[in-house]
Amino acid sequence: MDRQLQVFLAVAKHLSFTKAAEAVFMTQPAVTFRIRQLEEQFGTRLFDRTAGRITLTPAGVAAVDYAERILALWAELDSRLKEMSNKVTGSLCIGASTTIAEFLLPRILGDFKARFPGLTLRLVVGNTEQVQEGILQRTLDLGFIEGESHSPSLVSDICCEDQLVMVCAPTHALAKEKVATAQLLAKHPYIQREIGSGTREVTDHYFSNAGVPPDSLNTIMEAGSPEALKGLAVTGLGFAIMSRAAVAKEAKLGQLVPIPLSPRLVRYLSVVYAKERFHSKIVNTFAQFAKERMALQTSDVWSSLLALDGGARAAQIHQDPD
Repeated sequence: MDRQLQVFLAVAKHLSFTKAAEAVFMTQPAVTFRIRQLEEQFGTRLFDRTAGRITLTPAGVAAVDYAERILALWAELDSRLKEMSNKVTGSLCIGASTTIAEFLLPRILGDFKARFPGLTLRLVVGNTEQVQEGILQRTLDLGFIEGESHSPSLVSDICCEDQLVMVCAPTHALAKEKVATAQLLAKHPYIQREIGSGTREVTDHYFSNAGVPPDSLNTIMEAGSPEALKGLAVTGLGFAIMSRAAVAKEAKLGQLVPIPLSPRLVRYLSVVYAKERFHSKIVNTFAQFAKERMALQTSDVWSSLLALDGGARAAQIHQDPD
């Protein structure tokens, strides 16, 4: 029942089965089936589907309020009873933007699972926008995103600092540069992340502040993940802007060259919660555990980069270039 209510709330918010499916990480047919089941159970239509549009019926409007309260109370009851039994069991559904999920969270999840073997952990990967939507729709317990949340219904707590650098193939014309300015980069083919990702938002803002409109850049391709972005940059097609945590291995192997931006581009990685929602002890414990480990891991990445080229290039990345 709780999953059906989560799906119902997603459709009610988006008024679209397709968008709701993306928000709850399900297929569109599965969402349609869940809504049909719910309508059959209550014996009434919750949505009107006319002329290609979806609208809430009066019954659907009433159901939204009840569904939100039922899910909140169910989550609180489940957490309270588990805490009273002193058993750390159950499941924890964590959302994370792709950079965090691929390069920072795997080791953290493994260590946390070893500490609490009775707990089932589930990691859902999406861009920053999708992770926040999952928390709002109650399909995720908490999430990790790039930057801070702008949603008034969410609270974000900064975990650590993350620096972005320009990366390119060793054979690329930019590889010989000591620093890269927005004006210099505007002259070269650009491979960037998709709209909706935290990296895309922060890089667009960076170029705009430097007087280079993002739509004036020579964007030749967009990629939906850091791994895809690196794979394209390695070919020499163009440059990319990425978290230094994401390219440490490729830099060490000589496949990509990290070049510091001038001025530096620094963002924050944050853990995000629903504002008005009971949080279990295990959710709070994992959030604190992850925050401490993420700070340590980003520090380790910095130490790794210091070892490259005698530390000279990494020192440039760490400091504001002249």
